[in-house]
Amino acid sequence: MIIGQIENGIVLDHITAGHGMEIYEVLGLGRLDCMVALIKNAESVKMGKKDIIKIDEVLDLDLDVLGYMDPGITVNIIQNGQRVKRMKLELPGEVRGVIRCKNPRCITSVEQEIEHVFRLTNRADRVYRCIYCDTKAGKK
Repeated sequence: MIIGQIENGIVLDHITAGHGMEIYEVLGLGRLDCMVALIKNAESVKMGKKDIIKIDEVLDLDLDVLGYMDPGITVNIIQNGQRVKRMKLELPGEVRGVIRCKNPRCITSVEQEIEHVFRLTNRADRVYRCIYCDTKAGKK
């Protein structure tokens, strides 16, 4: 299968196989008017299989959300058919509005307008905790 090269846009590479659609939905890529290609289970020397998302437009993506969802993602910015920037994502130190606190006594459960904020407390185990009540987030 051949998916054409993009002239100006973004390529999300090294997505864990099977997670591409979840990232597509979280980023709201279905609402875009530009071409978006989701390639599932592409062969990879390093990963065995991987997903790839190609977006034929340069967007302002929330890299913290991407890093939380899949810290191994590589973000490539393409201009005039050439890669001009490459970023390898890591787990962010803080995530806002992505994880919801499951503690019914947390202030975020009572006050609707308070943003859910979680901080990384254990990088090795990917543990995030609510900054308000210290509840551990569910596994991603």
